[in-house]
Amino acid sequence: MSLLYTVPNNLTSLIDVIKMINQKSENLPEPDPEASAHSKKLCNYINQKIASAKSAIPFAEFMELALYTPGLGYYSAGAHKIGRAGDFITAPELSPLFSYCLANQCAQILPNLINGNILELGAGSGKMAGDILSHLEKINCLPNHYYILEISADLKARQQAFIKQAYPHFLSKIIWLDTLPNNFIGIILANEVLDAMPVTIFNWQENTLAEYYVGIDQNNHYTWLLKPASNALQDAFKEITNEININSWFLPYNSEINLLLPGWLSSLNHCLEQGILLLIDYGFPLHEYYHPQRNQGTLMCHYQHRAHSNPLILVGLQDITSHVNFTAVTQFAIQAGLGLEGYVSQANFLFNTGLLELIKTYQEPDSLNFNSAIKILTLPSEMGELFKVIGFSKNYKALLIGFSNQDLSHRL
Repeated sequence: MSLLYTVPNNLTSLIDVIKMINQKSENLPEPDPEASAHSKKLCNYINQKIASAKSAIPFAEFMELALYTPGLGYYSAGAHKIGRAGDFITAPELSPLFSYCLANQCAQILPNLINGNILELGAGSGKMAGDILSHLEKINCLPNHYYILEISADLKARQQAFIKQAYPHFLSKIIWLDTLPNNFIGIILANEVLDAMPVTIFNWQENTLAEYYVGIDQNNHYTWLLKPASNALQDAFKEITNEININSWFLPYNSEINLLLPGWLSSLNHCLEQGILLLIDYGFPLHEYYHPQRNQGTLMCHYQHRAHSNPLILVGLQDITSHVNFTAVTQFAIQAGLGLEGYVSQANFLFNTGLLELIKTYQEPDSLNFNSAIKILTLPSEMGELFKVIGFSKNYKALLIGFSNQDLSHRL
């Protein structure tokens, strides 16, 4: 979860703030020798990129390399990332009821499509896919196929192993992809995908826009550098200033912009011939995302179930995330050709799609863990309010049950 830090008047940049925050990072567990050696290999690779760029690379490039370098990046290598033995737990890992609710939403849509399919982007452990199919089988509403687009060879292997062990009869139903399909008809699901997209970090002070880069200091540690903002960042920043009054910002103001959003949503629109896109993630509308007091942004790291704010350490061993600006998601989705169907908190989406009824019928051997998981999924102080579900459509007209109550689209 993101933490809001009050910035003393004598601090003038993110570099200073990071020094203050990272005093709390000193208590993070030390990686074992094997993990340290792996991280060193990735750092050597990133160092070559920095040297080629003559001293520094944009943070967005550093984040991409740290997370997605083939065979070395956090999501591309072999370490366990998801679940109680990893660095974080996602909603499908907490309780299958999350996936059953998604399945109920899919069950409303699939009968209205000819040969409708499901496409999951980044399937994690594979548990959500298995649980969705299990529930759809139970209510006699299986899709034609369940596609999984997974860029990590390691995660793909783990998903296949999980499905083979837990749901072997679905192996013929699930198809793994390396690229987006063409002329897709069905439902596209993306749970906690947007938050892991590389972001650009900007700095605004004294009416000057700058961009954070990553370089190497004389002790061979990664360090922050401020450089003039790129043209793409300047254009995106102008879009923000057209919507909010930045004169109320607490300066210096540091935050993030996802410059990859327009292209990503355009590619999904191009892929989708008919159906629904459902995105589940944590974030805010524009005015909350760039709140005057949120002047250190939302960037967070997760390592062995500990959250901190320094993305320049534990390279390749920790997750790096940023909250989602759902107003920007909506604007770019509509520009791409998609229609907004609704925007609700995760708690309300789960209630709208039958969580209370599922609780009555679901048999859980450990009632303590079961009740705890339900609270985490729905309470405002946990995932219930911070996580949102947003839906878009293409060539599909019908009110979706997930957005039937407490729609917050007016806040976007």
